[in-house]
Amino acid sequence: MDTYDVVVVGGGPTGEVVADRIVRSGLTAVVVEAEAVGGECSYRACVPSKALLRPGAARAEARSVDGARQAVTAALDPARVLARRDRFTGRGDDTGQADWLDGAGIALVRGHGRIAGERRVEVAGADGTVRTLRARRAVVVCTGTEPALPPVEGLDRIGVWTNRQATTADAVPERLVVIGGGVVACEMATAWRSLGSSVTLLVRDQALLTGWEPCAGEEVTRGLSDLGVTIRFGVSALRVARDETTRTVTVGTDDGTSLVCDEVLAAVGRRPRTVDLGLETAGLPAGDWLPVDDTCRVTAVDGDWLYAVGDVNRRAPLTHMAKYQARACAAAIVERAAGRPAVTGGRQPWSAEADRFAVPQAVFTRPEVASVGLTERAAREAGLAVRTVEYRIDDVAGAALHADDYRGLAKLVVDGTRGVVVGCTLTGPMATELIHTATVAIVGEVPLERLWHAVPAFPTVSEVWLRLLEAYGL
Repeated sequence: MDTYDVVVVGGGPTGEVVADRIVRSGLTAVVVEAEAVGGECSYRACVPSKALLRPGAARAEARSVDGARQAVTAALDPARVLARRDRFTGRGDDTGQADWLDGAGIALVRGHGRIAGERRVEVAGADGTVRTLRARRAVVVCTGTEPALPPVEGLDRIGVWTNRQATTADAVPERLVVIGGGVVACEMATAWRSLGSSVTLLVRDQALLTGWEPCAGEEVTRGLSDLGVTIRFGVSALRVARDETTRTVTVGTDDGTSLVCDEVLAAVGRRPRTVDLGLETAGLPAGDWLPVDDTCRVTAVDGDWLYAVGDVNRRAPLTHMAKYQARACAAAIVERAAGRPAVTGGRQPWSAEADRFAVPQAVFTRPEVASVGLTERAAREAGLAVRTVEYRIDDVAGAALHADDYRGLAKLVVDGTRGVVVGCTLTGPMATELIHTATVAIVGEVPLERLWHAVPAFPTVSEVWLRLLEAYGL
């Protein structure tokens, strides 16, 4: 039996950060990974999706400025776009990531890890051997999530795309049907339409990006429509079948129509990767999310030894928030190892409190949309004395200079009692880069009267902050 201070199950960005922080503190750590070190984000999600989206955005930005527009006349080169994506992902080769672990002093055990009792993990290797790892301090689950498929007849028999196939495909499908209206659906519709695919979105709801401010979904709807994506709201797929001769797929919908396409992408949500994790040995049901406290300790397990970090705990299923949780979790484990247990209640440097009120989100559609904090609806439901202010970013001089056809909106949600920003939504070019300013304002609880003295440079798009404060009445 091999013994380490901390055993980390899952070698994605989350697990890497936990292990790195543990080792930097002077403790030992091992990462257990069944697939590729670097995880979903590196090879089949965040990185390749943005690599696919960026060329189309860059072309659109150049064509948004007179004088540059005339120089950009050709369409994207799909082969070069896909090759550039592959340079970022290495086509799934994790040699570099594994070498990084080794250089950081972190052990790596390849195979499928299962909890086998308190502070014990059994790892089944590809050769059938089983290795047992013991944790002196903690076992940290960082297994993330996997795509959830909607209940569509035949979907499991056609070779359906999920985010994995949508971000790694080697050829552009002539016709693509996307089931869903969330972030993955919108981004992949944007990417493949930019590369020449004829894309149809089947959206069960009556809007895209439900859960966001309505303006975000409205702007993405407009942008996708301008790109030539067909969006069918209030329509669900009922059945799908692939023709074995032509390899085309027929999609039957609940409005009585059918579509013929080359590929179907299911993008309707995700589920935790906890089915075959051995949770039952810790008294937990298999396949469930793992509720945790602000140090990412699993609350239903006694003994301060089991932690769950990242998407698997469902607090804030985003890579950047998972790494934030990882830093908090590692710090809490180190504190407890030193005999300084985390105090319940109150703010602590190892507490992942921002998960509850300041989660930044970025969607790289055209236009981009970004948000942080509470929507107006969520703030009202929380009982806050809500004031909102909106301003057209296109009316800012820096935006007009940035693009001739700049179109964007900024919306602030303010707690009128405290006079602080609690939510912000931005749409338009550079929205994903602008959102961090709002994140700082929300996390720092900066009073608007003080924020007034943070003067944005002229002429930049960031001057929208001055206009928002003026519209608020300052």
